[in-house]
Amino acid sequence: MTIDTPARVDSAPVTFGSPELRELIEQIGDGVVERDERGEPPYAKFDLIRKARLGALRLPLEAGGGGATLRELFEVIIDLGAADPNVAHSVRNHLGTVENLIRRPRPEDERWLDRIRHGDLFGVSATELGTAQAGSPDYRYATTITETPDGLRLSGTKFYSTGNQYVDWLVVATTDQHGDTVRLIIPADRPGVVIEDDWDGIGQRFTGSGTTRFVDVEVTDDDFFAPGGFGGDLPYKGTFPQLHLTAVIAGILRRIVRDAAEIVRSKQRTFYHAASDSPVDDPILQQSVGLLSSQAFAAEALVLSAAEALGAATDAHGRPDEEEALSLEATLRAAKAKVVVDELANRAASELFDVGGGSTVRRSAHLDRHWRNIRTLAAHNPKTYKAKAIGAHEITGDPLPRGGFF
Repeated sequence: MTIDTPARVDSAPVTFGSPELRELIEQIGDGVVERDERGEPPYAKFDLIRKARLGALRLPLEAGGGGATLRELFEVIIDLGAADPNVAHSVRNHLGTVENLIRRPRPEDERWLDRIRHGDLFGVSATELGTAQAGSPDYRYATTITETPDGLRLSGTKFYSTGNQYVDWLVVATTDQHGDTVRLIIPADRPGVVIEDDWDGIGQRFTGSGTTRFVDVEVTDDDFFAPGGFGGDLPYKGTFPQLHLTAVIAGILRRIVRDAAEIVRSKQRTFYHAASDSPVDDPILQQSVGLLSSQAFAAEALVLSAAEALGAATDAHGRPDEEEALSLEATLRAAKAKVVVDELANRAASELFDVGGGSTVRRSAHLDRHWRNIRTLAAHNPKTYKAKAIGAHEITGDPLPRGGFF
């Protein structure tokens, strides 16, 4: 089976800071509250992302991409988090796939880069529930490739398939017919691929984070991704995806500030014992919004500091000693950012209701979505385990975890 080259497009992909990117993010944010109320997945927003080729933002300009640095990419993730955190989270696996591909450019991967530069989106099917230790490097995938009279077939079940509802291709971690762990890249609509909309989390309800099943899916030689290319040589595998989650939370914090200011501006009533008859002039409300704004600023600064460190580590690839030291610094910053930002954000999402009072707890206001989304995102590898690892490293120099869940 030969994979055809996608048709060329005339327009260039969006670039960092461009009017086209700003317009795209505004369009993604349009109707976010109404979608939440209707329970409507953002399929149309992903059509916009494909058309704008946002998924190619990190590819070099000379390679037909947007040419963004890692810091710039994380600024965009924060912007997306403020616009629609479901969309912001759903592109995480795609952006991580792009990082893995551009880290080790190889001729055999050019076909996938070509798909990305033309707008295709990638998802990941890796997580299974058959291990007692999430992220264990010794786990053998229960999803397997077997030989049949009709050729190779893939069967198995994956969980927490964030974003898979919206993508064109799936990167699948599996055990092959010889018992080895391999990666496949297959079309998301290939017969036998079943992407279920069964995620029932309290937040991030429209990230497609449900179950992906493979029922005797045909596997061809072209589906096998060359070994060693998916983060196998990263000193710390989890830094990018973990920092992405914290960036989305920072974006939600920015939206909380915007909502808090709008609540105060639109208030028609206040308490008889308030410090001012006019809510906009009330120093208590002003202070409350000011604290929220300061917390949002701190969260973004922490994320971007870690992104800069991660960018330096990425640029040092090929210089092992330098890359190791810089990667450790990036991982420490990302972990510290999560510990602090999770705490700030969960508190801020609750304090928002103190700004608005009783009317803001109406379901029609949909302000609870901020706390639900933050709480769900923060539950990915709780901050307590991060803080413990950071503390042990500071006290005794204990190494930080290197697996995919730190």
